[in-house]
Amino acid sequence: MQRFENKVAFVTGAAHGIGRATVLRLAAEGASVGAADIDAEGTASVVDEVTGAGGSALAVACDITDTASVDAAVAATVERFGRLDVLANVAGHNLALEGTEPAEAQWGRQYDFTFTGATRCIQASLPHLIESRGSVVLVGSISGQVALGTAPYAAAKAALANLVRNLASDHRPRGVRFNVVAPATVATDRFIGKEALLEELKAIYPLGRVGKAEDVAAAIAFLASDDASWITGITLPVEGGLTAGPGHLLNLL
Repeated sequence: MQRFENKVAFVTGAAHGIGRATVLRLAAEGASVGAADIDAEGTASVVDEVTGAGGSALAVACDITDTASVDAAVAATVERFGRLDVLANVAGHNLALEGTEPAEAQWGRQYDFTFTGATRCIQASLPHLIESRGSVVLVGSISGQVALGTAPYAAAKAALANLVRNLASDHRPRGVRFNVVAPATVATDRFIGKEALLEELKAIYPLGRVGKAEDVAAAIAFLASDDASWITGITLPVEGGLTAGPGHLLNLL
């Protein structure tokens, strides 16, 4: 299926995990992809994989905490491919407390990275997306809906859900859609060496497993595609049934 033939996507966090899987999924469906990350080696690797399979991709350096960096990365993608149809902002993780860093600074770093970083990407992409009547998909977290992460991370992710609701309303005449995917536990690089933990976590999911990066990439591709042309302003949980409740665990008692 070539849902993104003749379309161009810009994907942040492209070097690893969900971002990498998203680049590969969109490219496999026909998109030309600007693969953006601060990890130049990892980004070059995913671009090589795309082009080796006959697809089209460009590696662009991008730090989502730096407005000039984001602007330049989006501009480079548009210059190379001539347009922009999809923004998939995947970059983001739970920032660890650094030594004796004050709590206020921790909250500020997490919010800047997770929430303001997303707004930087949107602002840089929006003029092009208005022209193409394109789509924005942000990666939130199920931690933004239930208590599963640290408070700064969870609060910043929760803010993305309200952001897309407002942007969806604000930009309704322009035809740009805004949505969030909210994953739960996904077996990415950050769990290397923690395979025993992943095995334990399977029990809390009704579907009996943790997520794969490809699961989330598939949801991003759906929301970015014309298959979701009448969907905007929503947060789509991609969480193996976690928020359905603990009934499957109670049955084990």
